[in-house]
Amino acid sequence: MSTATRRSALTDWTLVVPLVALVALILSWGRDLPALGVVLVALCLAGAVLAAVHHAEVVAHRVGEPFGSLVLAVAVTVIEVALIVTLMADGGDKTASLARDTVFAAVMITCNGIVGLSLFVRALRNRVAVFNPEGSGAALATVATLAVLSLVLPTFTTSKPGPEFSTAQLTFAAIASLALYGLFVAVQTVRHRDYFLPVETERPADAPDGQGGRGGRGGQGGQGGQGGQDENEDHAAPPTARAALISTGLLLVALVAVVGDAKAVSPTIEKGVADAGLPNAVVGVIIALLVLLPETLAAVRAARRGRVQTSLNLAYGSAIASIGLTIPAIALASIWLSGPLLLGLGPVHMVLLALTVVVSALTIAPGRATLLQGGVHIVLLAAYLFLAVSP
Repeated sequence: MSTATRRSALTDWTLVVPLVALVALILSWGRDLPALGVVLVALCLAGAVLAAVHHAEVVAHRVGEPFGSLVLAVAVTVIEVALIVTLMADGGDKTASLARDTVFAAVMITCNGIVGLSLFVRALRNRVAVFNPEGSGAALATVATLAVLSLVLPTFTTSKPGPEFSTAQLTFAAIASLALYGLFVAVQTVRHRDYFLPVETERPADAPDGQGGRGGRGGQGGQGGQGGQDENEDHAAPPTARAALISTGLLLVALVAVVGDAKAVSPTIEKGVADAGLPNAVVGVIIALLVLLPETLAAVRAARRGRVQTSLNLAYGSAIASIGLTIPAIALASIWLSGPLLLGLGPVHMVLLALTVVVSALTIAPGRATLLQGGVHIVLLAAYLFLAVSP
């Protein structure tokens, strides 16, 4: 099969699967699915995730960086918020901590899982992963501030008992989160866009230790590149406006299908978690893993092609969007949602968050990372997942 034929087959597949997944969502909505139905919906869910990655990359190629990574981060986060609110509306008091569990899981998965895998994959292929410390450091600082304001402070405030904000405190946290998110997007896409572009050169894979180094930032206006990138990807013409518009629509369809199908199988997930005697927080972890799978695949593929900065943009941008959009949405939804809204983290999770911030700062500061840094982040994610199952 020729390259053109394979490409055509892949394109046809990514056109059909989101529509099939959407049909599965419509047919399964509000129904108690049998075991076979759950399996079929889960397969549609997996296909929709892969299709979402493809269409997000088409849109990203059309609009360029850093707008491309922003498209997927915002789209996935909006769907994540819709899923959290929907499950909280149906679940009552037992879902009081679902928003906290899902948002914290998203932070750990993005800052350790996506970052760690991206650095590990690129360093394994090219010895050293190179990126812009200016943009990545600013993004990390924003993630840390949002996480502390929204997930740590509720544990220590005294206006209401328990890890819960008062109405005034929740309102402040929502406004602050939205303001920081808006400021970050403005800095990333307009004022300091060059900080979030791939660096111009990367250390060759066969260079001896101590030779080669980090290149400068990409030029203003999106002219930066990164050495070692996939040549075909570098020189391929951007898709037409029509193709990008079609991919945008199919991306939205795929993401809606991902969330809807995830909701359809969530009763089975919740029952399995309860039957296994696992904590309720595991449900939030599973939701975050499902929702962030498109971004994870896109980030790893970008890292393999030499675009480590794009991978970090996806990771930290997703974490910022997850907190910056979820907290305001949950604050607004709490007007009609019954039951408490528990946002404060426990001691174990606060320790993991603090360790993640410190390790991430040490990783980002030099502007280059090796297999060790990637491995450290992966181990941190593994520790979080293990402690979620066995607290």
